[in-house]
Amino acid sequence: MRIVSWNVNGIRAVVKKGFIDQISQELNDPDIICLQETKAQNDQINEALSNLSGYEVFSSDAEKKGYSGVAILTKQKPKEVVEGIGLVEHDKEGRVLRATYEDFHIVTVYTPNSKSGLERLPYRGEWDELFNNYLQDLRKSKPVIVCGDFNVAHQEIDIARPKANYNKSAGYTQQEIDGFSRFTANGLVDCFRKLHPEEVKYSWWSFRAGARGKNIGWRLDYFLVDENLMDSIDDAYIQDEVMGSDHCPVGILLK
Repeated sequence: MRIVSWNVNGIRAVVKKGFIDQISQELNDPDIICLQETKAQNDQINEALSNLSGYEVFSSDAEKKGYSGVAILTKQKPKEVVEGIGLVEHDKEGRVLRATYEDFHIVTVYTPNSKSGLERLPYRGEWDELFNNYLQDLRKSKPVIVCGDFNVAHQEIDIARPKANYNKSAGYTQQEIDGFSRFTANGLVDCFRKLHPEEVKYSWWSFRAGARGKNIGWRLDYFLVDENLMDSIDDAYIQDEVMGSDHCPVGILLK
């Protein structure tokens, strides 16, 4: 089973750039595709993907139009699909969608950005703790695969310019690093880093100053897999050659 995650930075925009063809040609026809930052309401997502065949589309939108949003495209119908983490005050931004299958839960997440000036860092800390609690509760029923844009570079190897950004830029503060470490300390494994411990690859580049061409990037997009599933992971990869968004797709192969 191939599962792909991609922050598309606008589903309607990426469809205009050839997303539907990319699914078979560049993403290698995944069984499940998890999307973040769809920036569309649910009806607009269905309309944008109306020419997509072979997949059922599930999505969760934000109250604010054109903001946030996640989706799961799946060949196999899930047993259950649930939006949010079950806390109304945190679910209005459309950041979490879970699909439950026979052997595991898959969760796609678009983690809140701490914003310039770190103005949303306190909320981000609260979110990380609540989301970890949510995942740990899920793990009690069956193993979890969680993927998406976590909006943090976890280690120095995950960011091109660590010293210039540490505790100054959203996505590379100690608080955010510690928040991510909480996931990996509680039974979830960062697949890519586990299987490729020394490989330098990024999944997001600023639109400014030709950052992508110079590969001045950040690894913000992850697959965290329940430790009980790691023996079933054949590979984890980052498709930094795939264009269409300021992020690139990341994926895993599951036996």
